[in-house]
Formats: sequence, structure tokens, C-alpha cells
Amino acid sequence: MASPLPSEAPTSTQYSISVSVTLENRPGVLGELATAIGSAGGSIFAIDGFVAKGPMLQREIVINCRSVDHQSEVIDAIEAVTTVQLHEWHDRTFRMHEGGKIEVLPLCPVGDRDDLSMAYTPGVARVCRAIAEDESMADTHTIRRNTVAIVSDGTAVLGLGNIGPKAALPVMEGKALLFKEFAGVDGFPIVLDVDNADDLIETVVRIAPTFGGINLEDIAAPAAFYVETELKRRLDIPVFHDDQHGTAVVALAALENAVQVVGKNLNELTVVISGIGAAGSAIGKILRNAGVPTIIGTDRQGAIYDGRGDLNSEKQWFAENTNPNKVQGSVGEVLAGADVFIGVSGPGILDVDDIRRMATAPIVFAMANPDPEISPEEVAGVVAVMATGRSDYPNQINNVLAFPGIFRGAFDARATDITEGMKLAAAKAIAASVSPDDRRAEFVVPSVFDKSVPLRVAEAVAAAARLDGVARG
Repeated sequence: MASPLPSEAPTSTQYSISVSVTLENRPGVLGELATAIGSAGGSIFAIDGFVAKGPMLQREIVINCRSVDHQSEVIDAIEAVTTVQLHEWHDRTFRMHEGGKIEVLPLCPVGDRDDLSMAYTPGVARVCRAIAEDESMADTHTIRRNTVAIVSDGTAVLGLGNIGPKAALPVMEGKALLFKEFAGVDGFPIVLDVDNADDLIETVVRIAPTFGGINLEDIAAPAAFYVETELKRRLDIPVFHDDQHGTAVVALAALENAVQVVGKNLNELTVVISGIGAAGSAIGKILRNAGVPTIIGTDRQGAIYDGRGDLNSEKQWFAENTNPNKVQGSVGEVLAGADVFIGVSGPGILDVDDIRRMATAPIVFAMANPDPEISPEEVAGVVAVMATGRSDYPNQINNVLAFPGIFRGAFDARATDITEGMKLAAAKAIAASVSPDDRRAEFVVPSVFDKSVPLRVAEAVAAAARLDGVARG
């Protein structure tokens, strides 16, 4: 299938570098440097500093690149400019992660003996005794009321696979950063070195008294389904596997707006989902609950249907509850006549001819990261609405639109669970964050930087928790 060659890939902030250079202070030198960077394929993102020192100028320049190898090519091009001296350069992504991305800060002063006697011994014993007599006080007088454990075993990290718990830690830290930034929720990264799903479950159950909720992350399917089901059964706090349900909530929100753009209805759609793992299965379930009548899931062996003999328990549930006509064939074959394609699989599995065989005004959510199932450039002018999982294209299906507000709402309601009704409410709140006047093909999901979105989501989720009978406050 057609896909962009690495040399054709767009530059990206994730591969950006910062360079410190000194230039001769005369006309044309900066232009010569910019030309060299551009000829090497680099994209100048910012010029951060300017210090004139007589005949010389000192500048800090940020350059977006395509890859680690491309970073080296750009540096070589800079060093080849005889009127420029390169002093230092660094990879901005790695620099951001040095020392970690989060820290713990106190909420009360400890400036004298009186403060200490209340915050710690002997005063703290009074609070401990009160909680021993009434455990619900832990929800109001400890960090538990606003703290979520972000738990992973590192078996399915991003698109990197099973890279282990320590290598997963930067992702969990990033999640904690987003929880705090977008919803004021204190997230704590917990990466576990466990041998199996049962060990993971038992460990989380034992640490659960510290937390008001559990956010599961980057756990490989099918174990991810079992882990979430068992933790939801054994704990009386919200348990949420974001790779499944966060993705599903935002995909539904985007689809609700996309069908408005193309003049179709959810209850008339045929949707093909590529990749029935954690995310694909959850997307199928939430679309079914939202009223989509025809959903066809596909994996490497083709369409999933009731009667296919090689299905695990999760895929068997999917087969029994979707694909009512038992359509068979490859993803490209079953896509013919479909209204919507949703990809949570891998790059380059479709070509433009597959998209042309879809129904009129096709909607394509190619969400594989970092490289989508088909690139937006390939289907420009063919699709009616295009979304990806990337931030450098319009309509990013990004979980950050969902999980901070979902937990904020669950905590505000002191919910014991996150129900299907709460997820649907979150999707509707996200969709409604794009006003009808603003809604268009390039804008079916709100910006991840719209700080009003998690507040809307939290309010809707808390109301749904009360309606579903899982709220304690």
C-alpha cells in the first residue's frame, strides 16, 4: 500500500533541536544559514535569542526535523556554513524529560513547631484515629480525594510494544502532567515489574487505599481486558483503561460532529474498524451504545464475524455483537460502501483506491501513531472528513480531551465506578465543545488546549454518575 517515504515525512516538533550559533554581523549571513537549514530539509520553528556583540551576533534557533538521523544532517549543514560557528545543540524532547516532568509540592506550610505539630506528630494522630473510626474521612482528609494512580506494566507502550516498566515511566509521567494541567487531578505514575496479569491485579488492589481512582495505561491486550474487569469487580473506586475508553470517547465525539458536517446520522452508518485490540474493541462498544447499527471489525486475518474459529474471548464478544450480516474479507474489501473508517492498527494498510470505494462523503479516522493507516496527503480531496492521532494535522483524536475531565467528574461525584453512561456523556460534552458555527471538516474535535473542555466533561460525567447511581456525593 502507498505510504510516504521517510524522506517525505513532515518535520515535527518531537524531533526539534535547539542550536546556539554565532554569526558574522553583516547582511546576508542569517539568510545563508537559513538557506542551509532549509536545503537540508529542516524547518526553522523559532529564533529565541538575539545578542549583538560588535562584529558578531549570537542566536538560539529552534529547528524541526524529521528523525534523529535528520537532526544530524541539519547539524552537518549548519557546520558547513563558514560564516557561522555552532557552539552547542540539543534535542528539545530529551531536554524536556531531564529530571522527570512532575514533582510533589506541599499544600500547607511547615514554618515553625506549631505547624509541625499539626501536620505531623502529634496532631496527625488525631486524624488517623478519626479515619480508623470512619474510613470515608480518607476521601476528605487525605490526598486520596484527588489522586489517581497511573498504572502500567510496560507491555504495550504507545506504538513501541513491550519495552518494560522503566521505559514506560516517561509516558506515565506525561499522563500525570496532563491530569494536573487540564483538570487539577493529582496523578502518580506507577510502573510495575510483574510477570502476569494476576500479579498486576493483586498489586493494584493492595495499593488502592492510597488512591481515589485507577487509570490503566499501556497494558497489552488481551490481558488489558481481564485486568480492567477484575479491578472494577474488586475495587470501589473508578477504574478506567484509557487506551480503550479514552480513545473511544474522543472518537465518538469526533464522529458525532463529522456526521453533522457530511449530513448523515449515527443511526444510519456503516463503520469499519481496523484493529480490534484494546482501543478498537472499546470504540466498537461505544459506537454500538451510541446507536450505530452496522460495525465491522477487522484484524490481520480480515473481518471479524460470528463463526470465525480463531477468535479470543474479547473478539468473540465483538463478533456476536457487531457485523450483523457476517461480512467477510480483508479490510479493503469490507470497506466498500462503508461510511466511516476508524483505524487503530498500523501504518499504510489502505490506499486511496480503498477510500474511493467507500460511500459518498467518506469519513476517515486514521489514528495509528506515529504513522496513520493512510496519510492525509494521499486522500486530500477524496475524503469528506479526515482525522488522525497526530498533532500536526487537523482533527487530532487525542485522549487528553477525555481522561482529565472524566476523572475530575468522577472525583467530584465521589463515584465508585465509571459507567457506560458516563463515557457517553463525556463524548457528548466534547462534541458540544465545537459550536455549530465553528464545525467544519477541519474542525470536528476541539483543541486539546481549550481548557473549557475538561470542565464541560467533568460536569457532564458527574451528572451521569448521579443518574447512574454510582455517586457518593
